[in-house]
Amino acid sequence: MTRPLYPLAAVVGQKELVKALILCAINPSIGGVLIRGEKGTAKSTAARGLSEILPPVYPLADRAFKAGYFGSAGPFERLGPEALNPTGFTDARPESNRPLETAPAPFLTLPLNATEDRVAGGLDLGEALATGCRRLAPGLLAQAHQGILYVDEVNLLDDHLVDLILDAASSGVNRLEREGLSLSHPARFVLVGTMNPEEGELRPQFLDRFGLSVKVESESDLDLRVELMLRREAFDASPVAFRNIYQAQTQKLRQKLLAAAERLPHLMIPISIRKLASHLAKEHNVAGHRADLIIERAAAALAAWNGMEQVTEIEVIEVAPLVLAHRQREAVPPKPQEQPDRSKSSEQQQQDDQPEPSQSPDSSDQQDRQNQPDTKEQPESSQPENTDSSQDSQPQSKVNAPADSAETSQAPAQATEIAAETVFEVGPTFGVVPIRSPFDRIRRKGSGRRSRSRIIQKQGRYVKSGPDRGSGDIAIDATIRAAAPYQLNREKRPGLTVAIEPPDFREAIREKKMGNYLFFTVDASGSMGARGRMAASKGAVMSLLLDAYQKRDQVALITFRRDQAQVNLPLTSSIDLAGKLLAEMPVGGRTPLSSALTVTSREVRNALSKNPLARPIVIIITDGRGNVSLEENVNPVKEALRLAEVMTREKRVKYIVVDTEEPGAVTFGLAQKLADKLLAVYLKTENLKSKTLVDLVKNDSFFS
Repeated sequence: MTRPLYPLAAVVGQKELVKALILCAINPSIGGVLIRGEKGTAKSTAARGLSEILPPVYPLADRAFKAGYFGSAGPFERLGPEALNPTGFTDARPESNRPLETAPAPFLTLPLNATEDRVAGGLDLGEALATGCRRLAPGLLAQAHQGILYVDEVNLLDDHLVDLILDAASSGVNRLEREGLSLSHPARFVLVGTMNPEEGELRPQFLDRFGLSVKVESESDLDLRVELMLRREAFDASPVAFRNIYQAQTQKLRQKLLAAAERLPHLMIPISIRKLASHLAKEHNVAGHRADLIIERAAAALAAWNGMEQVTEIEVIEVAPLVLAHRQREAVPPKPQEQPDRSKSSEQQQQDDQPEPSQSPDSSDQQDRQNQPDTKEQPESSQPENTDSSQDSQPQSKVNAPADSAETSQAPAQATEIAAETVFEVGPTFGVVPIRSPFDRIRRKGSGRRSRSRIIQKQGRYVKSGPDRGSGDIAIDATIRAAAPYQLNREKRPGLTVAIEPPDFREAIREKKMGNYLFFTVDASGSMGARGRMAASKGAVMSLLLDAYQKRDQVALITFRRDQAQVNLPLTSSIDLAGKLLAEMPVGGRTPLSSALTVTSREVRNALSKNPLARPIVIIITDGRGNVSLEENVNPVKEALRLAEVMTREKRVKYIVVDTEEPGAVTFGLAQKLADKLLAVYLKTENLKSKTLVDLVKNDSFFS
């Protein structure tokens, strides 16, 4: 029994959402609607209600597939055989004189675990075994033709499925190259995708493929909220009676939509309107020219809906926010860091770096930390392994010091650090560059969105076939190909043309993205507090934690300060708890880098002992200036580098070192040396930021 639909005319508020849905129904080539917002804001209710006002369709897609008809169609296949394409989607046998049957426009919901075969179409197994002929069973894209394809949480879908759906939505055609068959069929549908931005964003190239974007929020007006409750309660109590109340309005919307679709091809679009659309797109600094075209199409659909014969500036201005909201980019790039004036002599530069005569040598640092009353500055001894401070120095000349100087007694004498415990606020967060484990051929079980892997479950993309291992995920095409050479010598079973024996079975090998184990090893020593570096470092870690939340990772938090490292949070899925501990993490004391590496290595080994197929990623945030050793009379920096070299023996672990050392006249490069020993990806804090699509492409190779 079909569940009654809540009428679109009865939806309270959400005017922008309803408008965007109707525009895409009038002209599906707009490319669909992306709905961002909270749960319970009538997203699916409005989309289902839209399907009720679409014109009736001919439900012959399945028969068209089996009969081999693959033609093209307009926005809607009108009532009446004269409107149908002569070669497609009919039961067009000459001897058949029965009238064509119609049905309501389809509304299909795409499940999150859908495979590529289910979406695009796959080999019809029953047809192949019964007749020996290769036919394609229609997928969701064919079944959604002339209707609505609803994708909940579209940002959680695998990228290849998103690309497949968006390509069909924008072109109106689904092209298949599978199992030795090549064909295409019409797939003109209204694409409605929903997402919660907190669950992670779509990649920029996918965002651009959606025609319109709407942000929905719950109603703030109390009267409207009460009216919403009353209508919903009335519908739940008696759906038929409630629908009868809005039947006239629903019919009026249906007729208006059909008239708009018929009026659309005959609308006039003056050249001035096209110039205005291009001007708005350029003004908002969008990439490419798709926005110009979508503004034109959406404005034309709105003019047709309003019963006009020509598009005006009013329609362009009204639809522009729906088109540009998810495409707009920052027009002004961030201001580059101020570089030292190379034209000055070393003596002049040295004078610029010296404090004013009325100030003490440490007063400039005190002014930089005037909002940190609990901080305390202490001069650093020249021996890093025997002092309570790290080598965060203030140079006296503009020269680069060799990194080895931090391992001996040549450190400058004016270094300062935070000796007392201080809690710094979390700095601004940002989008991070892609971080993932390298692809291998090991089959795993799990879920997530970070690293591509072969999987054991019957999910993901079918990429190849292999010998049957008892998983039950049979690769039909490969199985039939394996059985084909032996058909002449095999006895055919009744009703089957192809005889398949157990040795013929082939198993599907699938790939999808999975989450990782992320180990955050954070330097909380006193040197991190100098010049407020810890606030920026916390912001970087918080950005990585937000990325881990979106990618469905498990995280562990390890901090090191004073004499040893400690595990603040064992491996867990609770990103919120990790963020809370990070915000409350104090800073102060010495830098036990060797202890941090030892504890991190132990936690990673424990995780791998429980899940040998895991691929941990260790992210170390530090300046590398260790000054506490595990053994007596051992240089702490050399000890840490030696431990790092030993850690590389575990090949399943990927390391990333984020260098927090500030650029300046004297840099020691110890984090760089640590990264070299760990065979790790080396980044400065600012390199973590993912600013533009170009950055994503460039950085993708570093993390693959």
